[in-house]
Amino acid sequence: QVYVKESGGDSVQVGGSLKLSCVASGYSGKRYCMGWFRQTPGKGREGIAWIDRDGKTYYGGSMKDRFTISRDNDAYTVFLQMNDLKTEDSGMYVCGFEYIGACWASAPYEYGFRGQGTQVTVSA
Repeated sequence: QVYVKESGGDSVQVGGSLKLSCVASGYSGKRYCMGWFRQTPGKGREGIAWIDRDGKTYYGGSMKDRFTISRDNDAYTVFLQMNDLKTEDSGMYVCGFEYIGACWASAPYEYGFRGQGTQVTVSA
């Protein structure tokens, strides 16, 4: 069983920045993907960014403009740096983990293991 835990969510003003963290435990292999998606009232689920076993990064839509995913391989940890935040970025940010199949071809909300999420609120 893999456990996923997010942290770093907060309330910020428009234009601010946040860095989210996600740690996975219960897995010791080298081949896995981790990534982020969000759930917002207006748009439902959106894949933000994910990173594969080789360190290649993938982004959903125009997320790459302001969001950056990175990874600490040794610690099964991924980070999401979010800059120039907008009110529409408000929502629950959830981390996903997957080690089966072609996980790089799937958005993190399709991964088999997900955390409870961390709330991001952006206000004007």
